[in-house]
Amino acid sequence: MPLALYFAWGDTRARYRRSILGPLWLVLGTAVGVVGLGFVWSELLHVDKATFIPSLSIGLIVWQLIAGCVMEASSIFVQNAKLIRNLKTPLLIFPLQLLIRQTINFSHNLLVVIGVFFLFPPPLVSNQILVVPGIILVLGNLFWINALVGLLGARYRDIGPLIAAFMPLMFFITPVIYRPQQLAMAGYIAWVNPFTYLVTLIRDPLEGVAPPLFVYGISAGSLLAGFSATLWILGRKYGRIAFWV
Repeated sequence: MPLALYFAWGDTRARYRRSILGPLWLVLGTAVGVVGLGFVWSELLHVDKATFIPSLSIGLIVWQLIAGCVMEASSIFVQNAKLIRNLKTPLLIFPLQLLIRQTINFSHNLLVVIGVFFLFPPPLVSNQILVVPGIILVLGNLFWINALVGLLGARYRDIGPLIAAFMPLMFFITPVIYRPQQLAMAGYIAWVNPFTYLVTLIRDPLEGVAPPLFVYGISAGSLLAGFSATLWILGRKYGRIAFWV
């Protein structure tokens, strides 16, 4: 954990080296997206801006966390090929490094949500404490997804371009701009998408709404099943990964 944190923090500092605003560029880009999408889509969907923009801002930063992890995961072992070939390094450190780096970006983007909440304050209710277990479940699921996609990406190099091609489509299938209940009879389509649960676990509590119990049940089951499957595959293929990369 300390080594992964050190690597992730080093990556973040290197990304913004010699930049005047540094990570604030990330915040600025997210803020522009929230303002642009918020005013346009609130008119298209005929939703009050005070309701739509806070929902959009939370959904957008959670989506950036998810997409950042998934899209980079396929290359995490390939990018660290020299370390894997020459040092006996715990392989799970690389998906953890990616997760921590994206979590740092997520924490920066929370400034946008704070600014939106300052303009459109949500009600302060006890349900908002549920964001803590929600974030834990989201990060836990993203960790095993990073590791599994990384293993597949090391073995099959087509995984990276395939994910890059499908992620823009997933953005519109995932209820980032809209909410599942706005789809009426087609709402079940949103719940087939696993990313819907990750967005709901964070967005609903921040807005003062308790997520449905099935969201916690499916997310916890996914965490246990996914992590177990990933460890099993990693154990079976551990000796081959150095040759794959």
